[in-house]
Amino acid sequence: MSGQEHIELVVEHTSTAPVRLDSYLAARLPNLTRSRIQKLIEDGLVTTGGKPAKAGLRLKNGDRLTLTIPANVEPAVAAQEIPLAIVYEDDYLLVINKPAGLVTHPGAGVHAGTLVNALLHHCRGSLSGISGILRPGIVHRLDKDTSGLMVVAKEDRAHRGLADQIHERTARRTYIALVEGTISVDSGCIDQPIGRHPVHRKKMAVVESGRRAVSRFRVLKRWARYTLVEVQLETGRTHQIRVHMASLGFPVVGDIVYNCKLTGTLAKRHKLGLSGHALHATRLSFAHPVSGCLLEFDAPLPEDFQRLVDSL
Repeated sequence: MSGQEHIELVVEHTSTAPVRLDSYLAARLPNLTRSRIQKLIEDGLVTTGGKPAKAGLRLKNGDRLTLTIPANVEPAVAAQEIPLAIVYEDDYLLVINKPAGLVTHPGAGVHAGTLVNALLHHCRGSLSGISGILRPGIVHRLDKDTSGLMVVAKEDRAHRGLADQIHERTARRTYIALVEGTISVDSGCIDQPIGRHPVHRKKMAVVESGRRAVSRFRVLKRWARYTLVEVQLETGRTHQIRVHMASLGFPVVGDIVYNCKLTGTLAKRHKLGLSGHALHATRLSFAHPVSGCLLEFDAPLPEDFQRLVDSL
């Protein structure tokens, strides 16, 4: 888009039961990802009757909606030759093993040295544009200090197929985390909603008004002060594992945001030999969005994380 775009919609669906705004828009506007739609709603750019609408608004036949999609402002996102650990690649997608410390995409004052900069160089610009010009190819993200497997889309059809699998929970994402304290149970399910922290807006928290978030964990090994766990995501909320484990009193080792009272400082990370926090996306599986073949990938713990575990 070269300029700001306005989309007018009149709600029409076969059921007489009301339908949620976010679900309706996802079905009507397949060229926009669900995360993009959510952002437009959060920014007050989806209105009904001239007033900003909430994601959970129940729509009826005949309701009129207006979406305002901001114009793309070309940012200074340049291709950069940054090493990538590529696990798999074909004409439609690639899977990379991201190191801790690498930011996924530009934003908040970070314009260079990100995974997107590296992808623009490696793929010569052949990346899906669904997530916008700051996030080409990015289907899901890992936090800066989280290492591990990510899938990147090279074209829009692959992006939509991958995003649908993540939304429908058919793509499997498994993590390994070292957390503070000794977890007494062997496994568990954390089903707690996550949203913005009511006071610290850059943080997430378990809040009643948040979106549903589900994490399943099982204990791999226990020590006197730490527990090694495997966590499988059923949803993909921002900072989900870190927030969920901290809410139980078992924050991730080295997590500066949610574990600052124990090992979440740069000095304590350095003492433990960690370059990020002790959270790694170790396994990823999904159906290829074009061929339909099941793809499964594993990435061992990075050296610093493995050394810490061995030292315990």
